[in-house]
Amino acid sequence: MLSLDEAQDRAETLVSAARTAGADAAEAVYGCDASSQVSVRLGALEDVERSESEHVSLRVFVGRRSASISSSDMNPATLATLVDRAIAMAKEAPEDAWSGLAPEDRLMRGRPANLDIADEADPEPAVLRARALEAEDSARDVPGVTNSEGAGAGHGRSQVALVTSHGFAGAYAGTSHSTWASVLAGAGETMQRDYASHSARHLEDLDQSHAIGLRAGHRAVSRLNPKRVESGPMPIIFDPRIGNSFVGHLIGAIVGPAITRRSSFLLDHLGEAILPETITILDDPRRERGLRSRPFDGEGLPTAERALIDRGVLTGWLLDSASARQLGLEPTGHAVRGGGSPGASASNVHMVPGEIGPGELMGDIKRGLYVTELIGQGVNGVTGDYSRGAAGFLIENGATTGAVAEITIAGNLKDMFRHLVAANDLDFRYGINVPTLRIDGMTVAGA
Repeated sequence: MLSLDEAQDRAETLVSAARTAGADAAEAVYGCDASSQVSVRLGALEDVERSESEHVSLRVFVGRRSASISSSDMNPATLATLVDRAIAMAKEAPEDAWSGLAPEDRLMRGRPANLDIADEADPEPAVLRARALEAEDSARDVPGVTNSEGAGAGHGRSQVALVTSHGFAGAYAGTSHSTWASVLAGAGETMQRDYASHSARHLEDLDQSHAIGLRAGHRAVSRLNPKRVESGPMPIIFDPRIGNSFVGHLIGAIVGPAITRRSSFLLDHLGEAILPETITILDDPRRERGLRSRPFDGEGLPTAERALIDRGVLTGWLLDSASARQLGLEPTGHAVRGGGSPGASASNVHMVPGEIGPGELMGDIKRGLYVTELIGQGVNGVTGDYSRGAAGFLIENGATTGAVAEITIAGNLKDMFRHLVAANDLDFRYGINVPTLRIDGMTVAGA
């Protein structure tokens, strides 16, 4: 794998070649990835994977026309051809009044901040195998667990370099360590499955393998003998591992491309209270060891913490440069890169915790649901209509009782947001983190 300086030099060489070949402006993104994963099942080694890749993406501008092209072939002759093809494509592309590099006066200057997202630990396959076996053994030792879908452990490192022709050059690296286990409980038609996993930037922050396995085993057993429930409106409690999906729907509705296409259910709600005053949601791309931390965005703009929701109020859109120009606004440092033009997204997001515990949150519920799994993709980003399969546990008289399955929960995200209440049990485990959540008035379709 190249060093960060070498990765940046490779992107700079490509941008320089594009300018020499006639591009009015250009930017290049170089990325390389290396990962190892070991999976086991029923105590035996099932698979060992090792992958390494590198890729480069070049975007060139000729007047108001632009084109993007990517390659995983780093041969100098191939890269020279890449430049020529990109410029030829740009000359044939339609004009776009909104495309272009990020504003030069907004670019990040100086070296990227050290966010401590790269770990020097590089576990050998034997160590990964031992972690996977420990996770699966712990899960299978839980009484009631009858079979296994497997367990695994992995490690990865990625590096990215971005260079633009108008003065930005930067690179950073990040690592990940992970362990997971998935097991079955019961037998025949009554069999249930569940899983547990954890990922961290640094190995020392990763949950112990036996703890991950125990969680998987106990979760699977707790789902045995599920009941059906009657249809009707009910208060619903959402476990943090699936409650973060609501923040994901929020982010999808406030990114610039959704706003410019007028395809968001929050289109006309900028500056309005869309959640209760008790709810604040923060985006923090500079959190140390954060799973989505980044010192600069996909266009070379500096990143910074901001409130997406401030005491219930929608504060603004997440904008790359193109969508910002189209809306007559400034880019917000939320550009992300795939293989072509930038899009926009958030980074490390969390909901500020409330003041009551999960037990108190459900204490007054006579009959409701505690949801631990959501199934399907029945969410309309244009209207906010929401309908998904779910499973979890029945709440009776303020406490969870038996498992429930084969139910559907439905509502509209705008109404759901207005009725959202957060507990105080926030834990940073994912890219999006929320405490236990409660939403009253949703419709449950059961038996």
